[in-house]
Amino acid sequence: MNQKLIHVLSIALVAGYGMFVVWIYAVAPRDLGQVTTKARETVENITTKGQIVVGTYEVDPQKFAQALADFRAENYVAARDGFLRADPERRDAKTQFYIAYTYYRQGWGRVYNDDELFKKGLAEVDKVTEIDRDFKSDDPDLKLRSPAELKNEFEEGLRLTASDFNPLKLARERK
Repeated sequence: MNQKLIHVLSIALVAGYGMFVVWIYAVAPRDLGQVTTKARETVENITTKGQIVVGTYEVDPQKFAQALADFRAENYVAARDGFLRADPERRDAKTQFYIAYTYYRQGWGRVYNDDELFKKGLAEVDKVTEIDRDFKSDDPDLKLRSPAELKNEFEEGLRLTASDFNPLKLARERK
């Protein structure tokens, strides 16, 4: 074999081994079973970053469909987790809008709203407007179709007014 080729292969082998050692320290698997899980997560992360660089990034339709089914079943925590897995880079306005809506639906109450969830939802709505200022939902089941409407609901829910003490408030409906 050519001496130069042996040198290049040796350097590549040492560099590859060094990267493997650094990767093991970085992901810190607790046992051998976790090594495959961590490796799969790393490959998915690298693939997603590559799709962004190339411009072919899109939401995983299967994970999105499952998250939407959880949303419709009113399992908002699972839906939020599913939407985050469907759009790991948080670049799709529709997915981010659904994430914000899960905070609204979970935090809404007839007597009072969960301020912590409403604050998180408000932050998520801001991400939607950063991605797409003119976003409008095409879902007929949602009563709030735009980020501005949802943001208004969050802000009204966080504000303490005299109408909060109105007993007729118990008859209001969730949007």
